[in-house]
Amino acid sequence: MKEQLSRRELKWSRLDNTANLFPVIATERMTNVYRLSLTLEEKVDPVILQQALDKLLPLFDLMNVRLRTGAFWYYFETNRKPAPRVEKETEYPCRKMEPQLNNQYLFRVSYYKRRINLEVFHVLADGMGGVTFLKELACQYLRLAHPELCSQVGDHLSEQTSLNTEDSYLKNFRKGQPKGYKSKPAFHMKGEKLKDGAFGVIQGYLPLDQVKRAAHERSVSINEYLAGVYAYSIYRECLHGAVSDKPLVLCVPVNLRPYFESITTRNFFGMVSAAFEPDHEDYSRDEIEHIIVESLRAQINKENLEKLFSYNVSNQKNLMLRAVPLILKKIVMQWVYQVSARATTTTLTNLGVLKVGEEYQPYIRHFSAILSVSQGQNTKMTICSYGGEMVITFSSILKDVSVQKRFFRTLAEDGIQPAVESNL
Repeated sequence: MKEQLSRRELKWSRLDNTANLFPVIATERMTNVYRLSLTLEEKVDPVILQQALDKLLPLFDLMNVRLRTGAFWYYFETNRKPAPRVEKETEYPCRKMEPQLNNQYLFRVSYYKRRINLEVFHVLADGMGGVTFLKELACQYLRLAHPELCSQVGDHLSEQTSLNTEDSYLKNFRKGQPKGYKSKPAFHMKGEKLKDGAFGVIQGYLPLDQVKRAAHERSVSINEYLAGVYAYSIYRECLHGAVSDKPLVLCVPVNLRPYFESITTRNFFGMVSAAFEPDHEDYSRDEIEHIIVESLRAQINKENLEKLFSYNVSNQKNLMLRAVPLILKKIVMQWVYQVSARATTTTLTNLGVLKVGEEYQPYIRHFSAILSVSQGQNTKMTICSYGGEMVITFSSILKDVSVQKRFFRTLAEDGIQPAVESNL
């Protein structure tokens, strides 16, 4: 009852620094919606899933909001409508969020056979914030579906679950930092596109120990190993070993929480870019991997990550800029985004190893994640691991899947045995 009363209180809050961009640039094709999925060992009961969502949502201020338009900025307001309806999956993933069709919520929950899907408009949270909600939703579902679990774990959130919604960008920014985005045009993967509205997904399921061994043999981390294979695959299949005056740039989101002791569930990530510029023909895989790895290692440190987000925060805090009407801010933000977007070839994001309580593990088979495409990035890649298995997902609006085939073929050559499935 206390949670229900709290939910009825009308509150408002500012968007975090990164979130301010997403409502400005969202379109039907570039939705800024990501999907997180969890596959159970049993078929999903939609009635119980709806009950789980209804019970859980009032506890999460992060998700229990609607987006409003102010004179100077967008802002969140408590959403006092019922939870969105759980629906059977019938559409392609990562469609544009339509709040007016979703009780004004900025996320949706669907199911398909054994799979529970959570799709989130990035304005709410990054992948780690979304994972927190999905795991608790799944655990609440399992407690309702298997009442005997309640006697083991109780009917409450995990002790590790954070409900913190601070803006960690504002809390940790440092004044006087230089511009954080690059403007040199990068190489873009192009080609014939799928029909309007279509969205291609290719997923590979890999034994995590085999990936660890392959990375260890090349003296790199798992993330560095997969980034190197991805860059090499693009180079061979799109550039065919030729010289290019445009660099191949991999954008890699970095979770900032460990660097700044944050437990926020809102957006708190930084973007680093690993660039490879083919100035002669026929680079080897080892050469490309070395360039990508050195670039990532030089950037992924607290000092550099702080610089990357502090410039944007300083603009948000500038009193003169704050007084500019939102309609004018949107024009400037769209221009800045377009300049920044043309400097990236693709994005690779790794959610890391996901864990749930020991009592829930027998019920959960695996996790996966899908990114929507964005301007200039017609193909993206996501990674997450659970229980000894890694799931790698390519999302794309291109008909040509040669990069994906090269990627998994290269892994197989390294002794990794992927099982691959696709909706194409």
